[in-house]
Amino acid sequence: MRFSKLLIPTTKETPNDATLASHIYLVRGGFIQSVGGSGLYNFLPLGKKVLDKVHSVVKEELDRAGCQEVSLSFVTPAALWQESGRFEKYGKELLRFKDRKENDFILGPTHEEMMVNLVRQTVQSYKQLPLNLYQINLKFRDEIRPRFGLMRGREFLMKDGYSFHSSTEDMQREFALMEATYKKIFTRLGLEFRVVEADSGAIGGSGSKEFMVLAESGEDTIVVCDACEYGANIEAAVRKEKECEAEAPEANFSRFYTPDVKTIEALSEYFRVDPYYLVKTVAKRALYDEGRSEIVLFALRGSDELQEVKACNAVDANDLVDITEDELAEIGLIAGFMGPTVIPEGVRVVLDDTLKDASSLICGANEKDYHLVGVSFAGIEAEYFDLAAVQEGDLCPYCSKPLRYTKGIEAGHIFQLGTRYSEPLGATFLDENGKAQPMVMGTYGIGVSRLLAAIIEQHHDEKGCIWTKESAPFDLQIIVSNIKDEEQKMLGETLYEKLKAQGKDVLLDDRKERFGFKMKDYELLGIPYAIVIGKKLQDGLVELICREGLHTEDILIDAVIDVVNQKV
Repeated sequence: MRFSKLLIPTTKETPNDATLASHIYLVRGGFIQSVGGSGLYNFLPLGKKVLDKVHSVVKEELDRAGCQEVSLSFVTPAALWQESGRFEKYGKELLRFKDRKENDFILGPTHEEMMVNLVRQTVQSYKQLPLNLYQINLKFRDEIRPRFGLMRGREFLMKDGYSFHSSTEDMQREFALMEATYKKIFTRLGLEFRVVEADSGAIGGSGSKEFMVLAESGEDTIVVCDACEYGANIEAAVRKEKECEAEAPEANFSRFYTPDVKTIEALSEYFRVDPYYLVKTVAKRALYDEGRSEIVLFALRGSDELQEVKACNAVDANDLVDITEDELAEIGLIAGFMGPTVIPEGVRVVLDDTLKDASSLICGANEKDYHLVGVSFAGIEAEYFDLAAVQEGDLCPYCSKPLRYTKGIEAGHIFQLGTRYSEPLGATFLDENGKAQPMVMGTYGIGVSRLLAAIIEQHHDEKGCIWTKESAPFDLQIIVSNIKDEEQKMLGETLYEKLKAQGKDVLLDDRKERFGFKMKDYELLGIPYAIVIGKKLQDGLVELICREGLHTEDILIDAVIDVVNQKV
């Protein structure tokens, strides 16, 4: 392709709302174009080429793994989501609308219901299973605050796949195959990534793993162990049970006057006790379907912090929201002095696993200026869940080495769904005995358009993009320093035609622009290699530039084709 004929509207201006390198360089390089600043983007020719290349890598590996591609309607009947129970649970990110006949529809953010509907109409027997179907198609999520360009847009290209099985064991086999296939995809794209345990969120299911592209700009905090392969999203991370070397307080159960002592820090200082032996009680309002809600007290050790996603999952809520002190007072709860042992009727209590059978504790008495000492949960029947956020320095649950935080970009997510969707949607098969059984499912997603941003977040410098081999819009760029110089121009045309004939994807910069201007565009666009035809031509040489590191070397004209074939 000739630069002079290609729509590449590069610019020096940084978008006002852009903070991430990927957002800045993809817009400045003319890869994408914002549509009204609303989290929607047009893909221009260069961006579409990169998108297609990433799309091809994903498709090739999936097809190689035996998956079959389909294409489902972007517009989904709301009735399917009502059948699965997700119509209310998914929240406001689900864009709902009515057609002219007042029928309810949504723009699909994911297609579990649609794929189950397809399969329940076409598969009847165990002999037709297993089956793995996927699509690479548009999705829409009505993000409350779209930002970071392609990283968190409202409309995006996503690969979503769904497998159907006659047994849990076979689904787990496919889950492992998809994990291995995803690893191949991200490796081919030149990404450094980590597979981590994850929360299943609105998708549901018994277990899931995320594929995190490691980048300091990532929105997700992940917990990793450098001594083994353990990794988890902060929302799903677990740790080895903590032990406290500090001495436990000795006291008989009693009510103790603690004037204006409202925080864990103040309480620890007041009693001269390690926070491990204090009970932190956090009040939240849990929101459910159809407007129902309840007040929940989550209790955990004072040395820990509440992990809200874990807490939300513990009560199977759609969301948790804060409660004001006035709202607490109305139902008989005293902010700063709440505890899980003395509570008003109708308030739900959930305890962290570490409090099970724990003793020698101090907690709020739910009375102004009073706490309870000598509290024990030994033999107490209650709701116990893992509620605590794993902290840096906590020990790995597998090898007991310290855990640390890092940042990542979620680029893929795979789920063991079980019968979460097949049962409510009636997707059954006849087993060997002719008995109807619900299909066991897995689901597997990759943010294809998000991968463009992830690649640049991991591969860029202060000058612009640095595309990896499989994702680059072109294999090579030929830069004619002075297009008015007939000898330079002729060599550029000759190399261009020869390399094209060999199947290379080449961009010829034949513009009547200054050399410095062309070089800035090359650095911004990030094509892996460039051949510069300039003043050294009189010595029989051209210059080869490697975009990563901007390393240069002189090459004899007669050796150019051979060198390019070695590099590309």
